[in-house]
Amino acid sequence: QVHLVESGGGLVQAGGSLRLSCAASGLTFSSYFMGWFRQAPGKERQFVAGISWSGGSTYYADSRKGRFTISRDNAKNTVYLQMNSLNPEDTAVYYCAASSGGVRYYEPSAYNYWGQGTQVTVSS
Repeated sequence: QVHLVESGGGLVQAGGSLRLSCAASGLTFSSYFMGWFRQAPGKERQFVAGISWSGGSTYYADSRKGRFTISRDNAKNTVYLQMNSLNPEDTAVYYCAASSGGVRYYEPSAYNYWGQGTQVTVSS
């Protein structure tokens, strides 16, 4: 059974940083493209960042480029999201997800497995 477990969320002031982690089990981690999404109340789930199987390629939503960094450690079956210069608009539940194909990685439908999410709240 596949499990993706996010951690590292919390409450932070505007301008602060957080590092999210997502630990995977029950799948061959290095065979999956990994992504981070977020969902704010009343809004659709939106793509944040994605990383290829080996970690050699990374992809970001334009508004997060430069502030967020995705990385992975295949030896630890873990993907990370470093978030800097956070602002209140970044407040959302953040989800990690695994895709066996990686095609159209910016769409939630491309992903086979999802974590339960971790809350990030940025205060002004």
